[in-house]
Formats: sequence, structure tokens, C-alpha cells
Amino acid sequence: MTIHERIETKPEVMLGKPVVKGTRIPVELIVRKLGEGASVEDLLDAYPNLTREDVQAALIYAADTLANETTIYLETGT
Repeated sequence: MTIHERIETKPEVMLGKPVVKGTRIPVELIVRKLGEGASVEDLLDAYPNLTREDVQAALIYAADTLANETTIYLETGT
């Protein structure tokens, strides 16, 4: 499974945010709900179109995004 098979971004869907392909379920929502304590089963019950593989792809997408994030530190005046 690759994230490209399950996660997509389209300007006309959710303002271009990454979503589970063919749905309007954002990756952000999946990660946030899991972070708030929801289980994968809770998500699958709440979103019948969602699969376990979709949840895994969303987590991999989020991890890849963070892994490739660049932080620029700016020094301010004293």
C-alpha cells in the first residue's frame, strides 16, 4: 500500500487539504481523533466509508509530512 493510492489532494475538495481518496474525510480529522483518544474502531464506526488501511495511510502521510518539515529559526533583535 502506498499513500498515493489512498490519500489525495484536490483544490476543489476540502480546499485542497489531504483527504482519504474518494471521500471528504481529511487526514487531519483522522489524526486529531486518534490523538484525542478515539480508537480505529471508533473511526470505522463513525465513518462507514473509511477502512483500516485508510487510517494507516493517513498516519503514514502525517508522519511523512512531519519528517519532511523544515523549521527556520529567526533571531530577533535584543
